[in-house]
Amino acid sequence: MTTTTWARAWMIRRKDGLVLGFTDHDAALNFEGIRFRPDHGMSARALVQGSGLSVDNSEAAGALSDDAISERDILAGRWDAAELKMWEVDWSDTGKRRLTFAGSLGEVSRANGEFRAELRGLAEPLNSARGRVFHPRCSARLGDGCCKLDLVAGGFQTEIVVEGLEDGRIFRFSQFPDAAPRWFEGGVLRVLSGEAADLQGKIKNDVTLKGGGREIELWQSLGLSPQPSDRLRLVAGCDKRAATCRQKFNNMLNFRGFPHLPSEDWLLAPQVGSRNG
Repeated sequence: MTTTTWARAWMIRRKDGLVLGFTDHDAALNFEGIRFRPDHGMSARALVQGSGLSVDNSEAAGALSDDAISERDILAGRWDAAELKMWEVDWSDTGKRRLTFAGSLGEVSRANGEFRAELRGLAEPLNSARGRVFHPRCSARLGDGCCKLDLVAGGFQTEIVVEGLEDGRIFRFSQFPDAAPRWFEGGVLRVLSGEAADLQGKIKNDVTLKGGGREIELWQSLGLSPQPSDRLRLVAGCDKRAATCRQKFNNMLNFRGFPHLPSEDWLLAPQVGSRNG
């Protein structure tokens, strides 16, 4: 490969299977079953690659356009954690190429008609904590394989249609399924239909209104606002405490915390006249 025939190519694959290819060459390239388009949908800074297990560090940038990476899709989170590969390739013979980066998109930001996305290398998961954490509160997620709670059969989730929405995060309902006050605080709201489908947010407040209505407030607005008649799913809130697991969910058998674990104060500050002294 010579410098006169050297080019770069990027492949990005969303979780829903959509694949896009881009190149800084002035003509389209084809290899690995992908067509790499010669437009400005995406470019990337030089990679900073570490030795050993250090995480590759770089950034991708590009213009927001309807036929490539749209602002609406970014707001909807459809590009979150998308797979990304980058090659150096001889455009005169695409069989001569080498993979220079493999990883995923991290945090995506947008401004002035452009987007910027952090690139995360394959070693990024090594930054995550591993092993069991010994803590008074439960380490499971409500309804997962460790919790084992059947959210549907247990009545711990409900579906409802959007009526009113304020500031992109406050939902008001005149008719609401029978549920105890503050039942959904700390839970999750997920959009099931419409352009905002698959977006979800953490529920901050669940307030019973005068007349029997309900107000569900999120901690922050969704990337795209659901429209009236779009369907939502609300999942009950769980604060991970043993008392909540026992009284609200009747699931203490699967509680994954250690409620009788002494506190740090108990361990570090000896009590006068006690066995800790």
